[in-house]
Amino acid sequence: MTFPQPVPPSPPARRRWLTLLGLAPLLQACSPLRLINATVPSDTHTVLRDEAYGNAERQRMDVYLPVDKTPDAPMAVFFYGGSWSSGERADYKFVGEALASRGIVTVIADYRLSPEVRYPVFLQDCAQAVRWARDNAQRLGASRSRLFVSGHSAGAYNAAMLALDARWLAEVAMQPAELAGWAGLAGPYDFLPIGIPEVQRAFNWPDTPANSQPLFHAPAGTGLKHRVLLLAAKSDSLVNPQRNTLAMAQALQQRGTPVELELFDRVNHVTLIGAMAPPLRGLAPVLERFSGFLNRPGAT
Repeated sequence: MTFPQPVPPSPPARRRWLTLLGLAPLLQACSPLRLINATVPSDTHTVLRDEAYGNAERQRMDVYLPVDKTPDAPMAVFFYGGSWSSGERADYKFVGEALASRGIVTVIADYRLSPEVRYPVFLQDCAQAVRWARDNAQRLGASRSRLFVSGHSAGAYNAAMLALDARWLAEVAMQPAELAGWAGLAGPYDFLPIGIPEVQRAFNWPDTPANSQPLFHAPAGTGLKHRVLLLAAKSDSLVNPQRNTLAMAQALQQRGTPVELELFDRVNHVTLIGAMAPPLRGLAPVLERFSGFLNRPGAT
């Protein structure tokens, strides 16, 4: 059976999202994410834009800083989704603001995409971004011992692989043990066989190795002491939460990894991350769970 892969929201899904905002008539003029970002306050954070973590054009990031800086703030490196073939860091301003407004230094990183690159290059880019975050933590007012990787959809896959498969951080002279934990929102952790053409191309299907799947590494992978947050929508029709989020939680818990898990009503694959933006926060307490996980004292 072919398993549904995370793909960019379809036009009907975008319309549903905009209808929730009362902005459906503007669908043809603006993207939903740009409309969402237009609601983000400017007095809750500052931004360092276009920080380079490598030489390629897409090896860039924006860093969202809390207004009230502390010397030991948590730092979250966030990777967005898009089937490893689309996405821009500027579209996720609402994520950076939401976390920074709650005292978290937040890095929104671009990474190279298919068809320009294939697996595992985007993971290697993400590892470089994490190394940059670790090396610059003190300058940014964050604690190196409170460094988290996180993401939504394909970005949650990226975060999980960095935390569970030591190969990628090892390439940048790091170890998963240097992470305080990881957070995955609606992540695809077990998606072979691949049916969606964009994802087939990104993962060289049918020559996709089994160890490309985060769930492959969960039973005996690195990061036993990591705290993990797994969030998903009960009604996610793009990335099945039973096969992915619940299966990952069970595998990690069986080996003794602390896992916080919640499946939300009233959201879907898209609005799960959208619920971090001011107009949609009433849909589900995604921001509260995410920021609370990152801010919890003693998370090392």
